[in-house]
Amino acid sequence: MTYLMLERGRSAGTVYAYTRDLELFGAFLTGGSIAEAPRGKAWPKLRQAKSTDVREFIMELAGRRKYAMVAVRRKLSALKSFYKYLKTEGLRDDNPAADILSPKIDKKLPKVLAEADVSKLLGTKVAGRTDAQRLRDTAMMELLYASGIRRAEVASINLNDVNLKQRTIRVTGKGRKERLVIFNKTTAAAIDAYLRVRPKSADDALFLGRSGRRLSPRQVWHVFRVIYKISGIKLHASPHTLRHSFATHLLERGVDLVTIQELLGHESLATTQIYTNVSFEHKKRAYDEAHPRDDELR
Repeated sequence: MTYLMLERGRSAGTVYAYTRDLELFGAFLTGGSIAEAPRGKAWPKLRQAKSTDVREFIMELAGRRKYAMVAVRRKLSALKSFYKYLKTEGLRDDNPAADILSPKIDKKLPKVLAEADVSKLLGTKVAGRTDAQRLRDTAMMELLYASGIRRAEVASINLNDVNLKQRTIRVTGKGRKERLVIFNKTTAAAIDAYLRVRPKSADDALFLGRSGRRLSPRQVWHVFRVIYKISGIKLHASPHTLRHSFATHLLERGVDLVTIQELLGHESLATTQIYTNVSFEHKKRAYDEAHPRDDELR
């Protein structure tokens, strides 16, 4: 895990996820329950695992455990990375996961909330919150939609990353790559209101929990989940749904793909182009502007 973080530049979230994946595989190898695999325990059988063990583990996850294919692929990726490391370090002569193919997943279009649903979600208040918690939640929810950043990126924001005057935030994304994101005036006002009541803390995180320490990505997800449930919105949604909605709504309102790509932090424009498949309005506008039979009517 130290190798992943220091030499490969993987994020803390990825390292944590890979660690948990290896713990699950370690529990599987010892015949224990995957669901109850303890954290922080040594798993000596990991070093001796065979290709058949890896295959049976993948079958257990995808079959009896009904894990989503995306999760199964991630766990297999963790195993491949781990055994590649052992081989590089001379601790094994082979990589038992190297030749195992990742299960295919259906390419689904991202789920997007309608603008009216986003307004309803962002306007939802949770009873029983302190002023600081309520204003924090409002600022965080507005920021998720205004910038399209991921929940892990939200959790990583420090006070000195925020420039309210310029309405920009420096965020650290996947692969520890920094980028500058823009947010709107509504979000600037929400963050400013929160900062006025933000508890004093030695922690330089923008968003703090009850303990006065930085919110974790899981806590950001929990805040979203509570607000989402109260909102009464029917479509299943997550913080990432706001990211998809942000991109789709900008596209529908005429923002070009290259700009959206930069705002989202995508390395490839091909990744961003999936939103053109979601946005019917974008397709219709491009069609109306391009079809030659309507030249005289324009």
